[in-house]
Amino acid sequence: MDKRIPVYAAAALLLGGAGAAVAAAGSDGQRAVGAGNAARAATATPLRTDTGLYPRVVRLAHSGSANGRVIASVVTFSGNAGIGSVYESDDAGKTFRQIGSIADPSGSGGKGTCCGTLYELPKKVGANQAGTLLWAAAFGKNVKPNRRMTIRLWRSLDHGRTWSYLSTVVKAKTTGGLWEPELTVSSDGRLAAFYSDETDPRHSQKIVRVRSSDGRKWSAPTNTVSLAAKAERPGMPVVRRLPNGHYAMSYELCGSRKCEVRLRTSANGWSWGTATALGTRPAVGGRHFAHAPTIAPRPDGSLLLVGQMLVDASGKAAPGNGRTLFVGTKGGTGTWRAATAPVAVPDARDEYCPNYSSALLPAATGTSVLEIATDYAGKVCRPSFATATTG
Repeated sequence: MDKRIPVYAAAALLLGGAGAAVAAAGSDGQRAVGAGNAARAATATPLRTDTGLYPRVVRLAHSGSANGRVIASVVTFSGNAGIGSVYESDDAGKTFRQIGSIADPSGSGGKGTCCGTLYELPKKVGANQAGTLLWAAAFGKNVKPNRRMTIRLWRSLDHGRTWSYLSTVVKAKTTGGLWEPELTVSSDGRLAAFYSDETDPRHSQKIVRVRSSDGRKWSAPTNTVSLAAKAERPGMPVVRRLPNGHYAMSYELCGSRKCEVRLRTSANGWSWGTATALGTRPAVGGRHFAHAPTIAPRPDGSLLLVGQMLVDASGKAAPGNGRTLFVGTKGGTGTWRAATAPVAVPDARDEYCPNYSSALLPAATGTSVLEIATDYAGKVCRPSFATATTG
């Protein structure tokens, strides 16, 4: 999708089609003091004062004495290189400090870096022990004239401080795009990667999956969401393991369905049903989400869902746009209700920055949730965080 990456104004470098001027990186490592819990949208605090895109956040749960630390990542820039910046909170998301960065050569020199994801291994995969942190992103968007994009995987053995390259998950066989990687370990113990794929001439875009027993060698792609009409564009998968051991996936259906948000579930994290099925569309009071969804399971088995925009049946912005989460019972297969999002982005719209693929992290106990969302501060697309209760 053209809105994935902005124009990097400092280097006059086109990283994507949406276009907005952003400032150069320069304030990493500063500690920001965040807001406490509240029953309504909290006052958000910048994670960094300059550009940070596509936020992701995890709470360490398989890392021994480090368990409970909150680790976050965003895609940032150093000169004309896209990098992953990694942050840590040791106070449940009240404050963050930068602890590491990932500078993949495939994103240097203006080649283009997009949509990094963050994942903690819950069990050993090959030589990678439980607690290993993984980060993957899409690279090479700007390589011309004959680009071959890649999705590359990095790992950290010290909870995000240092990183090393692990493998190339996939390399494009055509000039089409590879976007938005997502990771999980399926019930058979293999590492699965999901991503949006524009390389099949029969489909404008589809969601596919690959898997690996060691994080180094990957299977051939399998279609996960691939609609019959060529113009349809399923994309932006997010996969989470639920407390009952099943898995849920959120994604957008662009094309004729105007990027409405859909869900599907899996008993094992690998088998997701018929690829041509649309999935279910969560709705509350005639409103539903469109564009760039993410999900997060709560300990009680309910599921949090957010999308970039909250829209009505006509696809126009609805009351509560940029300020709303949905809470679904039974892992999202039951009823849904609306709750106030911790970070308010009142001008959320179909563009690469405002409320684009916001990150959610429910508390280990109780009903509060940490959110990291992006919005403009002047011309800078800046990530901010806050915590609030969802009931």
